[in-house]
Amino acid sequence: MMGIEWLKPGVFIGSLLFALMGVGVFWLCFVIIDKLTPYQLWAEIVEKKNVALAIVVGSMCIAIGLIIAAAVHG
Repeated sequence: MMGIEWLKPGVFIGSLLFALMGVGVFWLCFVIIDKLTPYQLWAEIVEKKNVALAIVVGSMCIAIGLIIAAAVHG
């Protein structure tokens, strides 16, 4: 059972900073991958309704998220 430790300001702010750092790294990775592809991912998925690409990008996002979470968690 978790005690009241997580309510301490240092722990809470540290958790918030690590979360923001993880989101920032995830966003940066996604932008880099979007620039490396020969077409715009968002336009291809939303406007052209490319379901196969959406599945690949979704899988890639899950994988990047897992890697970032493992790296931040230690």
